[in-house]
Amino acid sequence: MALNADFSERVVIHSDDIPWQDSPVAGVERRMLDRIGDEVARATTIVRFAPGSQFSEHTHAGGEEFIVLDGVFQDEYGDFPAGTYVRNPPTTAHTPGSAPGCTIFVKLWQFDMDDRNQFRKDMAGALGSVVDGVATAELHRDQREAVTYSHLEAGATLVKDDPGGIELLVIGGTVIESGETLRKGSWLRLPDGKPLSAMAGAQGAKVWIKTGHLLHAKPPVV
Repeated sequence: MALNADFSERVVIHSDDIPWQDSPVAGVERRMLDRIGDEVARATTIVRFAPGSQFSEHTHAGGEEFIVLDGVFQDEYGDFPAGTYVRNPPTTAHTPGSAPGCTIFVKLWQFDMDDRNQFRKDMAGALGSVVDGVATAELHRDQREAVTYSHLEAGATLVKDDPGGIELLVIGGTVIESGETLRKGSWLRLPDGKPLSAMAGAQGAKVWIKTGHLLHAKPPVV
């Protein structure tokens, strides 16, 4: 499968416009945003776990990165409530599920294959001071990419011109980018060389951003 696999194009998806699709596991549904591959794929996806649903134990050969959007995600490493950012690098294994149910935004096969830095962070708890209406937490940085989480006050503008592509998920509120309003659940991907200028709406905004990574995009190794 190839979905939004041309990384030279600007892509916007309002995820709540996409119907949920069944995964191979009962009670787990997904909304695919981009994908190269079938069940083993370089993928960006929103995944919904029904209460009591669970995957069998598996290893993430290409790494897994996710944000808990609502509910509580659970595995052997703990219970992760909404607002948690998790990185499970290549070779890590777990048995994911959720007794109460949850929704996550997850990225697969997008790691440096030598990365072994496994961690989790409370995104809001990592926020720095407000500067020009924007408070930002740096969640992860390496030679390939930078990952941040920001709170924008109403009318504040967040500008990024990092090389290597930019990806944004609206977690709360709204932002306006290139004249288009992105709401909660909207996902934006900008190609290398295209800067980001996002202005928060009247209720402010909460956004997750990754930069630099599109230069390294490639299919999974199977």
